[in-house]
Amino acid sequence: MFVNGQGMRGGEFNDAFAEARFVGEFDTAPRYRFFSVRDEFPGLHPVESGGAAVPGEVYELPYLMLADRLLPREPAELELGIIELADGSGSLAMRMRAEALHRSDVEDISAVGGWRAHLQAKGLPFGAR
Repeated sequence: MFVNGQGMRGGEFNDAFAEARFVGEFDTAPRYRFFSVRDEFPGLHPVESGGAAVPGEVYELPYLMLADRLLPREPAELELGIIELADGSGSLAMRMRAEALHRSDVEDISAVGGWRAHLQAKGLPFGAR
């Protein structure tokens, strides 16, 4: 599973991956816009053009960990989907629901360089809040 927010190493929700195997750091293919919701969590959304590569991490985890530990903690603005990584492979990931994209509390942060960089630019901590 591709993770690009507080589920990454050092993030406040990385505990959900305690029994998962860290595969490595990866970027998505440049086919996504990257959004911040209230500066609380990010979301990917696929686009036909104008996309960016988004940095994150990939974990190998069993289905029950996904179903029992991860999905119940995800906010309503996100849904489980499949994304393309920069190497052409696919991965499960949480993606922004289309209906959440145009809300006033959603900001396009595609140009910033990832979730950690976004938080740093805003003077916000990565990890426990």
